[in-house]
Amino acid sequence: MIKILSKNVADKIAAGEVVDRPLSIVKELVENAIDAGATNITVEIRNGGKTYIRVTDNGCGIGENEVELAFLRHATSKITTDEDLNSILTLGFRGEALSSIAAVSRVELITKTVDAKTGVSLKIHGGEVFEKSATGCPDGTTIIVSDLFYNTPARLKFMKTDATESTLIIDFISKIALAYAAIKIRLINNGTILFSTNGKGDKYSNIITVYSKSFSEGLIHISSESESMSLEGYISRPDFSKTNRKQQIFFVNGRSISNRIMDLAVQEGYTERLFEGRYPIAYLFFRIKPELVDVNIHPNKKEVRFNQDMEVKNFIAQSIKRGLLSQQAIPQVTESHITRNKIDLTPKVYDYKLEESPLKGKSIEDKGVASQHQHLQVKTIFSESNQEEVVKQKIQEAEVNEKVLNVLNENKQEIKKSEENQEQVDIKKILSTLVKEREELDYNPDHVENSVTAEQTPPTDTFFMKLNLTGTIFNTYITAVDENCFYLIDQHAAHERIFYEKLLKQYKDEEKLHQTILTPIMAEVPYAIKSTEKSWVQLLRNMGFEIEPFGTRTYIIKEIPMFMELSEAQNMVDYFLENIGEDVDIENEAKVSRIITRSCKSAVKANDVLSMAECRQLMNDLAKCENPYSCPHGRPTFIKMTKYEIEKMFKRV
Repeated sequence: MIKILSKNVADKIAAGEVVDRPLSIVKELVENAIDAGATNITVEIRNGGKTYIRVTDNGCGIGENEVELAFLRHATSKITTDEDLNSILTLGFRGEALSSIAAVSRVELITKTVDAKTGVSLKIHGGEVFEKSATGCPDGTTIIVSDLFYNTPARLKFMKTDATESTLIIDFISKIALAYAAIKIRLINNGTILFSTNGKGDKYSNIITVYSKSFSEGLIHISSESESMSLEGYISRPDFSKTNRKQQIFFVNGRSISNRIMDLAVQEGYTERLFEGRYPIAYLFFRIKPELVDVNIHPNKKEVRFNQDMEVKNFIAQSIKRGLLSQQAIPQVTESHITRNKIDLTPKVYDYKLEESPLKGKSIEDKGVASQHQHLQVKTIFSESNQEEVVKQKIQEAEVNEKVLNVLNENKQEIKKSEENQEQVDIKKILSTLVKEREELDYNPDHVENSVTAEQTPPTDTFFMKLNLTGTIFNTYITAVDENCFYLIDQHAAHERIFYEKLLKQYKDEEKLHQTILTPIMAEVPYAIKSTEKSWVQLLRNMGFEIEPFGTRTYIIKEIPMFMELSEAQNMVDYFLENIGEDVDIENEAKVSRIITRSCKSAVKANDVLSMAECRQLMNDLAKCENPYSCPHGRPTFIKMTKYEIEKMFKRV
């Protein structure tokens, strides 16, 4: 027998499509707050959101005559016609969120518009209006959701632990804080403030506040724009990589999403710059014309589909490649790399006190960048010999960035007298010296300095022209200097990069430049490789080797690429034949590139003695490469030390 379901059952079924856990509720309410034009949002949860969720904003509010209408299914102010679905600019648009939330929990809505004299309070239990009354409240909306799934116990038992549910919510709010840096966002978990952003629009500041300051100096700011799309982002130098993709966070038109195309774009952008199994850090804020993206393919709007996948992938990948070709991508050696676990600069007492702040009681490490309203007092006991060094070291460990230094100078806080030797330390003088010295650094972690735009070509030629080669050490590393930095160049990695790019160019060029060798190279292969000779023989020919069969399993090579020496050619052919697979596809450029990468093992090895003339030629060849800063396998060709870091190690500053 076919029958129409009751409203109560239908609402619960509909709610199951939208609300599957506390995160779903937080997501819908926060997105509604953003769509309402809020500049200040507070999110509070208890027990992972199972028993209590509160979202308060200072947005436009809801009119008294519309509060009950807002809880009806498919009631929305964000779209009107089906044409609006082709150009969605808001985070929410279906009108299902409030209805679904109210169907499976107890909800209280407190709201007030700017022109209303008083606000209104509406309580709904299990989808039924329980109470409505006038109330005094500020402009904006507060929604309190309690006892989730109290009327659907079957759903309740599938909930995860409080810690698991909390983690999901914290992760979501953290991402929202990055995407909407102009909104003050505060997150409270079980009565403890986890973080609070300043709402000043600084994405970089929010990244190190919400996530970690440990890799803040390893981030490079990128920015690109075309007619239909734009990208802003922060990507890591190749030496700041992770073992997973958790720090790859993508936003499309302000919406935090997962997207395979963007995953591939990041992977392509870092091609040849990372070892296998390592993943870069990437915070990408991508904007595209709304008609070119479909945000309505997932019930919870976690995924989007682009109309032009390849254009998006290429645009993002090229933006990342440009950023990685800047000099900021060169790994930098700092004192902390050398002194870590070796030098103990710990004072007897080190105490932080945060005053006049909603974050009082939490250490700086818990919160990232301190609020501009905080006063930082540092109380120390030092030995006389390293007094200033300990101050600088500990301040840098706490918050080494311009923002904290400026806050300290503005508030004019002084270090209290040492309890041991009663000597007064002039912290303002020390900090102002630090600021001045940091401005002299060649690499400044501030994202403004690291910016690389789509119209900008990284000054690679200029950089190499300024380098002054000074010699070699250990017959492995070339040394060089410029005005502000000392460089070590790995001669093997550098030659491997040159070798790879020449070989790849030879493969792609129609005209192959050969040189005839007096003594041919003889190569013998197993029968398994012999059976696939059509593919790999042609691959070698495309690289510039003239190879022919010379017996049952033997091949003869009479000509090699023009740029190779005989020993290099011999080593490469041997390595190529030892490692070639049985499924070679010469039409697949990605596979060919990987084969060439592996075959570059025959490049200059460490401990080969190079003359200064050979070093200069190596650097000239490296300057002509598309990516001179890493070898094909992802290892850096350069590392640098600033003059400041060297002087600091010698205790000259």
